Amino acid sequence: MALIVQKYGGTSVGNPERIKNVAKRVAKFTAQGHQVVVVVSAMSGETNKLIALAKEVQPNPDPRELDQICSTGEQVTIGLLSMALKNIGIPARSYTGGQVKVLTDSTFTKARILSIDETNMRRDLDAGMVVVVAGFQGVDADGNITTLGRGGSDTSGVALAAALKADECQIYTDVDGVYTTDPRVVPEAKKLDTITFEEMLEMASLGSKVLQIRSVEFAGKYKVKLRVLSSFQDEGEGTLITVEEDKNMEQPIISGIAFNRDEAKLTMLGVPDTPGIAYQILGSIAEANIDVDMIIQNVGHDGTTDFSFTVNRGDFAKAQAILETIKVQLGAREVTGDNKICKVSAVGVGMRSHPGVASKMFKALADESINIQMISTSEIKISVVLDEKYLELAVRVLHRTFGLDQ
Repeated sequence: MALIVQKYGGTSVGNPERIKNVAKRVAKFTAQGHQVVVVVSAMSGETNKLIALAKEVQPNPDPRELDQICSTGEQVTIGLLSMALKNIGIPARSYTGGQVKVLTDSTFTKARILSIDETNMRRDLDAGMVVVVAGFQGVDADGNITTLGRGGSDTSGVALAAALKADECQIYTDVDGVYTTDPRVVPEAKKLDTITFEEMLEMASLGSKVLQIRSVEFAGKYKVKLRVLSSFQDEGEGTLITVEEDKNMEQPIISGIAFNRDEAKLTMLGVPDTPGIAYQILGSIAEANIDVDMIIQNVGHDGTTDFSFTVNRGDFAKAQAILETIKVQLGAREVTGDNKICKVSAVGVGMRSHPGVASKMFKALADESINIQMISTSEIKISVVLDEKYLELAVRVLHRTFGLDQ
């Protein structure tokens, strides 16, 4: 008998029929004697509807009140799934994040999990029940409802698996595993049987939408066995995300090509080249809770520097306004921005032992006359910023260049 945490995304519970199918899938595991905790998202599209509703009342919704609103989507789903399970003879009990309780910090709309009380879940599991928990949400120390950010149900699932020391955390979604890239862009993309946490972390951070990055961080930190499967297929083993690469097998140089359309670039021109200038620029950006990705500083010959960085496209206007204020304070010349860029990345632990990956990547892009605006590297990834119009071409070219369509 194993303790399994299963997470089902919005498309998996998108309507009553799909919720009933999830119940049948869960029943197969309980019939085998397994204890099951199910974490569910809101029904597909529901969170977007709730956000749109909030914006009709307040164009820039108050974060605390927005979390109150958005958390209701999952509350509906846990009730419906528990009913569906009971309807086929499976005892079940639903819990909101606050009822579990999932304790978070107070960063509304982007909260981080601090601890999980598994007492109620253990009691119900020992009593033979299926425990159904609302993903994406928790409560802070003052009892305020918080949400974990988009895709946060993945993090909820992995965090519950870590707290319960589950044998496996299964992430059910609308795809049957992790692919070498998005099959909608490259139809020849192949499903990976296994991928390392390290590679998956890079893929998630670089734009792969299969798993939320924080869920992968959680899984790697707490050694949670993580598997991605399709909720629409009964066959297949999905993709297993492993702690470390298989030392007995030759690693491919590149495991996947990730990309992100939601990128924007900001540049402050003519900044005085003095110590602490990077902090003066980025400190205010950080205080506004805006994540910065790539950073490039070009020092000129006139005692000034040009400072560029990328942010999520949704933070572009806010970051640009902050820079306009800082520009005056620093006596910089100009602030420019571009919210029509994208990031394309090659990821693979194999590049550690294979030199020349970067030059191969750059040549492939140059052969297609694709200009590279920014470059960022780590031990197992190379990322480039490009004009958004070249995204799909770049992904297809790199997928073919590194033999991922073989």
